Amino acid sequence: MNHQQEGDKQVKLFGFWPSPYVLKVIWALRIKGVEYDYIEEDLSNKSDQLLEYNPVHKKVPVLVYQGKPIAESEVIIQFIDEAWKDRGDPILPEDPYERAMARFWIRFLQDKLSPPIWKWFTTQGQQQEDAHGAAIDQLLVLEKELDGKRFFAGEKIGFVDLSLGPLSYVIPIYEEITGVKMITEEKLPSLSAWMGNFLSSPVVKDHLPPLDKLRLRLQAIREAFLNGKVK
Repeated sequence: MNHQQEGDKQVKLFGFWPSPYVLKVIWALRIKGVEYDYIEEDLSNKSDQLLEYNPVHKKVPVLVYQGKPIAESEVIIQFIDEAWKDRGDPILPEDPYERAMARFWIRFLQDKLSPPIWKWFTTQGQQQEDAHGAAIDQLLVLEKELDGKRFFAGEKIGFVDLSLGPLSYVIPIYEEITGVKMITEEKLPSLSAWMGNFLSSPVVKDHLPPLDKLRLRLQAIREAFLNGKVK
């Protein structure tokens, strides 16, 4: 067994099954062919290990490598890409400018796209309509950036694809629950094709949460927001 494979034995991932942030890390580990031990957390009764490894945020995911913890999904993904640089496909581009642009689009997803999509899902009436319009505006920006490419990174999944990836299966569930379409082939053809390409990727297709179970969970979350139980 070579040194890298031996090192895989020292990799642990603390997660929670519906977490899109955990899933992004799992996909990154699969791209690099890294074996790991997965520890499922009960976030209503967090383990002492999780609190020890992530005392600042007390959240998943946490990747533990050779006894050293790393928190926050985007940070973990970049660590995976660097720690196993010689394995699998690169997740971030080699070119410094392209790496910077990948990080720029990650910030775009976090700051500009995710908030209106979440507001669209957790509101109704005029608030929901306004959030839907705001989300479409940002999706059109991504549509232009994708510009018919298979993935944002080109022919293979990269950093931006991993970060956007959970929306490929969550958006259809949101649409089903709200009864409002968000991504259509007519209005967003490149993004629509990207969703299919991403979900059919070998890295992704066998590592998705149970969608029926997730749908029930998301339905309950939406109802809690609409009933004023969550702000």
